[in-house]
Amino acid sequence: MAKITNVALYLKNMARIQPYKKAVICPVSYDKKGRVTYTHFTFRQLDQESDCLANGLEKIGITRGIRTILMVKPSLEFFTLIFALFKAGAVPVVVDPGMGIRRMIACLKESRSKALIGIPPAHILRLIYPKFFKSVNIFVTVGKRLFWRGPTLDQLISRPFKPYSIADTRADETAALLFTTGSTGPAKGVIYTHGHFEAQIRHLKEHFSILPGEVNLPTFPLFALFDPALGRTSVIPDMNPTRPAHVNPIKIIEAINNHGVAELFASPALLNRVGRYGKKNNIRLPSLKRVISSGAPVSPDNIERFASLLGPDTQIYTGYGATEAMPVAVMGSNEILAETKKLSERGFGVCIGRSLDKLQVAIIKITDNPIVEWSENILVANGDIGEITVKGELVTRQYFNNARADALSKIKAKNSFWHRMGDLGWKDKKGRIWFCGRKNHRVITSDKTFFTIPCEAVFNSNPNVFRSALVGVGEKDNKIPVICIELEPFAKKKNKAQIKKELLLLAQDSLLTESIKHIFFHKAFPVDIRHNSKIFREKLAVWAEKKL
Repeated sequence: MAKITNVALYLKNMARIQPYKKAVICPVSYDKKGRVTYTHFTFRQLDQESDCLANGLEKIGITRGIRTILMVKPSLEFFTLIFALFKAGAVPVVVDPGMGIRRMIACLKESRSKALIGIPPAHILRLIYPKFFKSVNIFVTVGKRLFWRGPTLDQLISRPFKPYSIADTRADETAALLFTTGSTGPAKGVIYTHGHFEAQIRHLKEHFSILPGEVNLPTFPLFALFDPALGRTSVIPDMNPTRPAHVNPIKIIEAINNHGVAELFASPALLNRVGRYGKKNNIRLPSLKRVISSGAPVSPDNIERFASLLGPDTQIYTGYGATEAMPVAVMGSNEILAETKKLSERGFGVCIGRSLDKLQVAIIKITDNPIVEWSENILVANGDIGEITVKGELVTRQYFNNARADALSKIKAKNSFWHRMGDLGWKDKKGRIWFCGRKNHRVITSDKTFFTIPCEAVFNSNPNVFRSALVGVGEKDNKIPVICIELEPFAKKKNKAQIKKELLLLAQDSLLTESIKHIFFHKAFPVDIRHNSKIFREKLAVWAEKKL
């Protein structure tokens, strides 16, 4: 008989091993002196509360296999709901609200969900756009219900406590439907199985030597879900998770020091904001054992700045992956600052490290077409730039109801398959992977192909530059390469003509950029909502075309 695989079993085990240890801590209010008050669930409380809710969900028809849209803010209720849904064998559908209302509800429609659990604004949204929620016939309100039907969350939590028998799901059974942010193309629903979640938990635990009892501050809500399974306390940060670049650094620092946080997970934008504040104010964060940043390339300067807040033995790890395969590779700040930083500044790309154990990474020839069967003939020579592909147990197998995306992203192999990351890179002699940008962002001219990350590194070396972006203007395979520049705040009042002259001289000194002749200054790049770090180069290209 097949083994039962359900991530909720990890919570049940931790509730047995460390029942009175805090599982989730959430800020709730501030007094007149600015002191923060917290509420929490222990592992025992979270396990019992999610049991009570799973019983209630089952009574209204949210059972095994029922796709359920979840639109709830990071909170104790969020954790209770996720684990109750897993226990019931239901399939939570999670869409990033930061992608914008129109795109978000289009994803929700695509999910063909039967149930919706959400805060009042979510229900108002589905009443405004009813055609996008036609498949939904079960409605649950988290908070106060207004003029719509359906039970509230409080009404569903069945009392007194009664243990719930966790659904006997298998490793290949769908556990959740997670949508990509759509920051690098159309948002797609990614099917996560219980086996994928179990593989992720195992890989994270082994790679970072995570022990039960640690305290984590995950500033990206979905990453918090691993904490109860790993036996860690998860501290919910007081921030808008869709605006990490505008986070209040004082509140992040306060949360770390109030709870002795051992691990911080942060986007590059949040790392940058907190790092700048912390360095300016001579802040130290002695409790942190590790910092993990993901979602977009992290500049060495950003890493070096935040490292000044940490103890000598604490590293910042840059994680590489995607919704479809995460994590794939990890790189520590010691190696970045001592070795690869200099190479990145010279245009080698951003080193994202070595792949995790039991994962295979291969670099294949660049093509925009589907690849039906895996073959050694599609591999590039060592050192050449190609598309990054990955194979392993934590790699998701397919998209939801999207055969075209499957054809473009999956390559069949014997008893398995490879996933095409859509990213370009190369491998060095030490087995490290170097990221060179998105495949659909490369700029093809009449005689050369330019890659974003290597080219941008040349311009980023100027101290006046906050970040740069390579875009192409013109016909598909005959584009004009253009560099867009966002200046550092202190440089915005400087003579732009002089800065442009300096940048053109930099370009001429590198074989990578010597033929780039067009430089435009942009006030603030359009970036993705989730990480505030991925640059919307498509929008910049339209803007640059008008300037050109």
